[in-house]
Amino acid sequence: MSEPVERNAKHSDLPRRAVTRSAKLATLPLSFAGRTALGLGKRIGGKSAEIVAQEIQQRTAEQIFKVLGELKGGAMKLGQALSIFEAALPAEIVAPYRATLTKLQEAAPPLPTATVHRVLTEQLGDDWRENFLSFEDQPTAAASIGQVHRAVWHDGRPVAVKIQYPGAGKALLGDFKQLARLGKVFGALLPGLDIKPVLAELQERIAEELDYLREAEAQHAFAMEFKDDPDFHVPDVIAANEQILVTEWMDGTPLSRIISHGTQEERDRAGLLFVRFLFCSPARVAMLHADPHPGNFRMLPDGRLGILDFGAVNRMPNGYPVVFGQLTRIFNQGDMETVIAGLRAEGFIRPHIEIDPDALRAFLAPYVEPMAVEEFTFSREWLQAQAATVTDLRPTNVVRQLNLPASYVLIHRVHAAGVGVLCQLGTTARFRDEALRWVPGFADDEALPLA
Repeated sequence: MSEPVERNAKHSDLPRRAVTRSAKLATLPLSFAGRTALGLGKRIGGKSAEIVAQEIQQRTAEQIFKVLGELKGGAMKLGQALSIFEAALPAEIVAPYRATLTKLQEAAPPLPTATVHRVLTEQLGDDWRENFLSFEDQPTAAASIGQVHRAVWHDGRPVAVKIQYPGAGKALLGDFKQLARLGKVFGALLPGLDIKPVLAELQERIAEELDYLREAEAQHAFAMEFKDDPDFHVPDVIAANEQILVTEWMDGTPLSRIISHGTQEERDRAGLLFVRFLFCSPARVAMLHADPHPGNFRMLPDGRLGILDFGAVNRMPNGYPVVFGQLTRIFNQGDMETVIAGLRAEGFIRPHIEIDPDALRAFLAPYVEPMAVEEFTFSREWLQAQAATVTDLRPTNVVRQLNLPASYVLIHRVHAAGVGVLCQLGTTARFRDEALRWVPGFADDEALPLA
């Protein structure tokens, strides 16, 4: 894949050039070493080890989130995957990082028209215009690795043409080579986390996102399963290669519009279908849509939920892990001893880490509470109240003691993002019914196998 021409740098705040990106990521371990030396000096000067450690951790956190927030690509994906641990950090540290991620999710600066035409020529040939009756040069949407143009296919069908940014793959994968060197930094900030398998899993998934043929395969599978479905619509794939994807066009009201201007009835309907889609997909398609931000969903005039962007999917041939439903049910029954044993068996609590059951219960409650009652209302205030219980850097903070097993990286990403979307919507619905119907192990009384 070719490098972006120099003039394109003027059209984007994304530091794509490898030297620039490496230099930014390299500031993390160097700065951490400097803070450690500074901490030693303060201890000699009379400050307690606990206070010094907390100061070092806070400054390390500030630096990590500052650098990750300035980069897209692999750095941004890592930041999203670690969002559960972000809740353990003071708001003043992560506020700029969150703001950066919000801007990145909303839009990226578009490619110049000449670059778009060059990519289309490289990928489809000099006669690429013969595929279309019309093609709009200005994109309708832009994201982290590509942008979408509206067009009319040669047979008259309205289509969406997704074009990958030149050099996006190299930038993404290059980030992970740098991030792999930061294990000690994350170890100081999050002692319960084994970062290496998380990075390896994310790198493998990112490589999949860069392959539009693989995305086309996933989207077609969803389109076939949900064809004529009363609740969902997925536009089918028309043509694809590794860096160009052409799909049916789908109109509708973006979920972001429902969030900002929807009636309560519309919010409740959208949130319920959103949860139903995420819960039922592993059972029906053996895949989980792993990028559930509002820009990828539309409410259609007939009341169905339309779904876009299948670049990030978690392939789950056996559906949701049964232990997920079992641990949720056991948590609701109040048996924290079995919950902790189950989390250890699954790798969420590493062998050398001791967990306070009450602190763990308080942390897990937001994820489980919506499935513990007949009807539940998500809200920003509820989420803020839950986050407030874990926003400190003390070594005893349960969030800092947890691990994220590689097999759960995308599942966590979906659940954390999903809760955020539901709180934005302010949805009231019977979420427990969806779990009973679609989550294996949740409705059964079978004991949890811990051997």
